[in-house]
Amino acid sequence: APRGLSADEKRVKLLEIFHESKDFFQLKELEKLGPKLKGIVSQTVKEVLQSLVDDGLVSSDKVGSSNFFWSFPSERGTIMQNRLDSVKETRRNHETQLSELKASIVEAKGSRPEREERVLALENLATLKKELAALQQELAQYGACDPIKVEEKKRAVTLAKEAAVRWTDNYSILLSYFTRQSGVEASEIRKHLEIDDDYEDIC
Repeated sequence: APRGLSADEKRVKLLEIFHESKDFFQLKELEKLGPKLKGIVSQTVKEVLQSLVDDGLVSSDKVGSSNFFWSFPSERGTIMQNRLDSVKETRRNHETQLSELKASIVEAKGSRPEREERVLALENLATLKKELAALQQELAQYGACDPIKVEEKKRAVTLAKEAAVRWTDNYSILLSYFTRQSGVEASEIRKHLEIDDDYEDIC
């Protein structure tokens, strides 16, 4: 089977229809001319056309209730030249900013010469950073023995104990209230709830 056109090839061929004819077209006309002249599948013409409009390679305008599209070779050249000029201007601005930054760096270095104390301080800082990284790596190897993690577990145990005591107290209060109101023995309620007789508060 013959290979279909790629998206870029469709863009080029649809643009050729405009440049070769130097005429205005509606979408329906292009959907007929695309397959006939350039082998572009009719269903893809609208999408390809929109991509050309989005990139500024094809112009469009609405006249009455109809949309017309056009693109002339000279117009494309003007668009490309404008883009090139814009890129060149951006490059000049970046080069100016780069020169200013380099000048600022040179000026800053001149106003803050490298003194021996500063050099030694920077070397000491680099050494301390390496030591810190080594200690952090060693600490990570201890895993559960990490003081921070141990403290977190202690806090979790304390909260769990407080919750257990609170619920135990709640149980005792409810049990006492229920036995008074119903006259049922506490042992019967414990048996029904499967709670041993030696149940007691957590202290």
